[in-house]
Amino acid sequence: MEIRDKTVVITGGASGIGLATARQFASSGANVVIGDIEEAPLNSAVSQLRSEGAKILGVRCDVSVESDVVGLRDAALSEFGGAHLIFNNAGVAAGPAIGTPKAVWDWVLRVNVDGVINGINAFVPHFLEQNEGHVINTGSLAGLGGVPGMGAYCASKFAVVGISETLFHELLLSGKNVGVSVLCPGFVRTRIHESYRNMPNQLKSYNEDPMVRSINEIATKVVNAGIDAADVATAIEHAVTTNQFWILTHERAALRTTEQRLEWMKGGPATGINLDGATQP
Repeated sequence: MEIRDKTVVITGGASGIGLATARQFASSGANVVIGDIEEAPLNSAVSQLRSEGAKILGVRCDVSVESDVVGLRDAALSEFGGAHLIFNNAGVAAGPAIGTPKAVWDWVLRVNVDGVINGINAFVPHFLEQNEGHVINTGSLAGLGGVPGMGAYCASKFAVVGISETLFHELLLSGKNVGVSVLCPGFVRTRIHESYRNMPNQLKSYNEDPMVRSINEIATKVVNAGIDAADVATAIEHAVTTNQFWILTHERAALRTTEQRLEWMKGGPATGINLDGATQP
């Protein structure tokens, strides 16, 4: 799909990969709509991109709420007269498999999985009707292999990868000119390790648990050692223009994770964790 004069909608668009991708698509001549739950960063991102010449609209959006995502779509249609790409990017991280309260699991899954489901339901019927469109879902290397300390996050990203693969096959069978990509990056310099900032108030005490604090300290180090979000945005635009399904910004780590799983399934050793590999492209 060509980007110029198309309308691109991005959730979690006020920071990190979302903001970098908004800037990338705007520089290629797209109309951009960014949704985000944080109003102050959203307003700041819109002002910044507009000063750079972007045709942009910001909409406060909680992706876990279906009506918010429908409202995001309707705002794009109203402002720019169309919608051609949805980047289901908003996400949060929390929760080892052992000891994480159910309420924290629910929060992570509502944002990371329901957010993708809501985006697909809101936009794909419109894309099919106009016979043009593209869906990008943010998965992760953590959606290709389990990682200690990240049980809830891994569960959500495995789900996103599975949903994306299923959507790929369904769109192929439809015969329509609608594509889908799944982004599975390793560590990128974003604020994902600060997800607690958007955690519901009644859950924030969970972050004082010593194990959780230790995991967050490790996450901060490896995230800050990751690649720049602008590099991810470049890969995303390339995937859209070439109709590429897998977006593997850390290809060596992604392929090795998958190879190790196959070896493990055949009776070999369990998969290993290479944090250094997940920080380098």
